[in-house]
Amino acid sequence: MNRRDLMMLLANGAAFLFWTVARAQELGRVYRLGMLSDVPREDPTMVAAFDELRRSGFVEGQNLRVEGSFSIRDEETPKVAARLVAAGVDVIWTGGYPRTRIAQQATRTIPILTMADDMVLSGLVSSLSHPDGNTTGISLLATELDGKRQELLTELVPSARHIGALVDPRVTMPEQLRVLEDAARKRGIELSICRASKPEEIIPAVDSAQASGALALNVLASPLFNANRQLILDRVAALKLPAIFQWPETAETGGLAGYGPRFPELNRQRARQIIKIFRGAKPADIPVEQPDRFELVINLHTAKAIGLMVPPTLLDLADKVIE
Repeated sequence: MNRRDLMMLLANGAAFLFWTVARAQELGRVYRLGMLSDVPREDPTMVAAFDELRRSGFVEGQNLRVEGSFSIRDEETPKVAARLVAAGVDVIWTGGYPRTRIAQQATRTIPILTMADDMVLSGLVSSLSHPDGNTTGISLLATELDGKRQELLTELVPSARHIGALVDPRVTMPEQLRVLEDAARKRGIELSICRASKPEEIIPAVDSAQASGALALNVLASPLFNANRQLILDRVAALKLPAIFQWPETAETGGLAGYGPRFPELNRQRARQIIKIFRGAKPADIPVEQPDRFELVINLHTAKAIGLMVPPTLLDLADKVIE
């Protein structure tokens, strides 16, 4: 063996030893995930996230410790966020503008992984490609998708020249509402904005939409509305008010129609970003991602229950029709 071969062998051996030690340290570490989640742990969307973490070797109860709260109420968020920061978790999982802003106020150093309507417009990050700071995640294209749902709703209920928009004012920016109002005006449609920022305000807001003369309802993107989707489903069914929702899954569980990305897949996407952080990446270096697949689901059983005939042209456009 010549000197060059010996040096290469020693170098390769040292690299292997370094990798082995580093890998052993990694395997011996317990990663701490702080939760500020508005959905329960058993929700299919959350199950998908933990399944994705498990596939990459981060297993709850083994090398993954979960702290914080699921199904968290708004008033609890500041206290839980402070507790997670004091505990020094490795990353904080949250969602929506209000909860993310509270997390940002609690820490400027612990990575925050969120999903929000428009992360740049709301000021949660400086840009999609270079988020800076300690926050990254998924930006939902809410302005475009809320507008697309409004367009689909007018096709779903062609006779509706007056529709309502159920809005969480903490989440939906005034600029987003102006886009919806302008689009409705161009179609000759009157748009009523019905606001709810707490669970107890949801039913009165839905009722006010119908009282205003709206013949259909666009349920805009909001963690509040997703967490209380059954409440909304029950109310619009009782009022026989056609409604379109943010998630396709909502139509599969009784809603008339849903258009957007699938929530479980987005949570898998978020889990993959968390894995990058666990492996040493900084949030500022992880670009904010956006959904790239959207589905339209229409529930004909619900349509029949409220006496609505869905236009065949719209059924042809649907990715899934529930008979």
